[in-house]
Amino acid sequence: MTRTPLPLDGKAALVTGGSRGIGAAVARRLAADGADVALTYAASRSRAEEVAEDIRALGRRALTIRADSADAHDPVTAVDRAAAEFGRLDILVNNAGIFPSGPLEEVTVEEIDRTLAIHVRAALLGTKAAVRHMTAGGRVISIGSNLADHATMPGITLYSASKAALNGLTRGLARDLGPRGITANLVHPGSTDTEMNPADGGEGADFQRSLTALGRYGTADGIAHTVAHLASPDAGNITGTSVLVDAGTNA
Repeated sequence: MTRTPLPLDGKAALVTGGSRGIGAAVARRLAADGADVALTYAASRSRAEEVAEDIRALGRRALTIRADSADAHDPVTAVDRAAAEFGRLDILVNNAGIFPSGPLEEVTVEEIDRTLAIHVRAALLGTKAAVRHMTAGGRVISIGSNLADHATMPGITLYSASKAALNGLTRGLARDLGPRGITANLVHPGSTDTEMNPADGGEGADFQRSLTALGRYGTADGIAHTVAHLASPDAGNITGTSVLVDAGTNA
């Protein structure tokens, strides 16, 4: 019996911060759609390997790479390792992130530098390295936040600023990479039910839910579905855009 072709058959992807939450869901979904997937992790190798085993169970190749996105060299090294392992790289998902919050007066220079390094510099350096390996049909997808466009509470100035920078990065990449047939897009999740921000009993969960038009959190699998579409051949004419997946919070 002939297997039905999958949309990402023959493709290779790298997902940064792929050991948990949205990143893990994205890594699993890309594999389910046919891609070999490398993922980076900052701390827990065991959790990254759990995701990798799920990918292998789908019949795809997997690679886990320890990388600190705050380091200027690690994002580039991760890209080159993934491309060497798979012999190609077609999809980069810039997902690794942190959530700094608190009174503006207490924000330190070190916290500013680390946040911008992880959210902005790593995405730029990783993309710069990745596109050396990409051909026409390549995909760069970054994970932002609906808080980039609509700060719903005090104490998130640094986080919002760092995620807002991805809007400009994505538009610039679309212009730079468009002539090469490579697309660049940005997904802005809203409140998403993950270990870092659980919908059931999490700090501020009721408040976050009250801000949405649909009255509910999103899911990591829902974000992964959107990323998978942008990574697919069907999205070949979508570039330089931001997609809100936030249950209507920013409506």
